[in-house]
Amino acid sequence: MSISRRNLIKLGALAGALGLSSQKILAGQAAGRARNPLRILILGGTGFIGPYQVRYALSRGHQVTVFNRGQREADLPAAVEFLRGDRDDGSLDALKGREWDVCIDNPTRVPFWVRDAGQILKGQVGQYIFVSTISVYADNSQPNASEDSTLETYPGKDVMKETSKSLAADKSLYGPLKAACEREAEKWFTGITTIVRPGLIVGPNDPTDRFTYWPVRLARGGEVLAPGDGHDPVQIIDARDLSEWMIRMAESRTFGTFNATGPNYRMSMAAMLHGIRATNSAGAKLNWVSAEFLKGQKVAPWSDMPAWLPGQGKTAGFGSRDISRALAAGLTFRPLSTTAIETLEWFSALPAERKAKLDAGIEPGREAEVLAAWRAQQAGGST
Repeated sequence: MSISRRNLIKLGALAGALGLSSQKILAGQAAGRARNPLRILILGGTGFIGPYQVRYALSRGHQVTVFNRGQREADLPAAVEFLRGDRDDGSLDALKGREWDVCIDNPTRVPFWVRDAGQILKGQVGQYIFVSTISVYADNSQPNASEDSTLETYPGKDVMKETSKSLAADKSLYGPLKAACEREAEKWFTGITTIVRPGLIVGPNDPTDRFTYWPVRLARGGEVLAPGDGHDPVQIIDARDLSEWMIRMAESRTFGTFNATGPNYRMSMAAMLHGIRATNSAGAKLNWVSAEFLKGQKVAPWSDMPAWLPGQGKTAGFGSRDISRALAAGLTFRPLSTTAIETLEWFSALPAERKAKLDAGIEPGREAEVLAAWRAQQAGGST
């Protein structure tokens, strides 16, 4: 169906009223069946991004198989084929003797998982998409650094002996092990590998609350502790934008390595928090507190103040990775307002016990204490 100039203008006006872009509306209208249906294998598939990948792939006419332990509930459509196994103990028999056009590896954090999958799937898949992380980089001090930057190296003797349990016990290994996974992927799927390095993944169904904290906190109103001076850069990616883009990358058989975060402009912490605050009428007041003072108060970046790292020193470039490759490969973004509103709607519908305590963000009582100490210092009193 063609769209007249008059209707295009109307769509643009509607988009403005809803906080959307006419580009996004048109993209949604144009979405349909893929020209060449694919057989897609998703390792995992029941976590945060997996269900979004599954539903989008099915809507595009692809066949979807998910492989996992079956221990996590997921409301996936009946059209999905389920295969069971455990990559921790090498139970991968369900994958043997099968072929797929593309394999998307979502949950892998230890390289022997890639090796074991590679031993079975090498020559059986036409593309291997590995979900990595921007935490693989050895240096986060330089803004606008590209995918060609130096990666972390594993500090131990035998990286293949690391397990998912040991990673959970030592989070400092997350980046080095993901980097080792990437190298293993290139080894087994040479020439057909797509490495996706997301930033902070956000949106409805996020189990970490690392972005959710802010829509929830700003909707509560009152005096809000805000980190830094507001100028520190922030990068996030809505799980739906990431998932849908990865399916399109499979459709186009796009290979290479991509920083997958956003938005497609430089977003400061102030811009993010003001943007989220604008989606409700609670009238929260943002109190910007210096990174130095927060450090003295033992208020930790990223955990107590989610999504934020100081824009100076060793973390100066963490929130400003170069994403030009991903943009050129078709990565698009829904508005921040949409992500914020729909994240809050999702969280508000959760059971009371789940909402009682967020997994990220400073506790309300502690927030009030830090703000009181900050005001005392500003007034010339004792800290």
